Amino acid sequence: MTDQHPDTSTNGSTGASHNSPSTSPDHEVPTTTGPAPSSTVPPGGHPPTAGLTSKGKVRRTRVSAWWVGLIAAAILLVALLIFIAQNSRTVTIHYLGVEGQASLAVALLLAAVAGLLLVAIPGTARIMQLRRALKKNAEDARSSG
Repeated sequence: MTDQHPDTSTNGSTGASHNSPSTSPDHEVPTTTGPAPSSTVPPGGHPPTAGLTSKGKVRRTRVSAWWVGLIAAAILLVALLIFIAQNSRTVTIHYLGVEGQASLAVALLLAAVAGLLLVAIPGTARIMQLRRALKKNAEDARSSG
């Protein structure tokens, strides 16, 4: 008894050739002649490899941007935790006749968040105003021309 691979016949030839696109009459393999289109070949003469720019650098993707953002957020979180740990003493806060006690780190973080909101809210309103004006101008340009 001889052990044969299922794709080999008794004479040793492979039976896979009947499924090959190049020998099957139903499938024709397109052939290209001549150089690649000039738009895909950079000045260096070599077409870019998938995932690389024409200069040979790795292309940036949304996933890579998210990954960089995640690492930056993790580093910021560690720095924030160190800040809180080092500034954990209690301080007395006076504001417009109200007095209270809080951790120095918490008080500083609340002040930073309040400052961020003080800038972000008017900035967001201005961005929305500019987007509305841009849409209106684009609609006017389409309707008049």
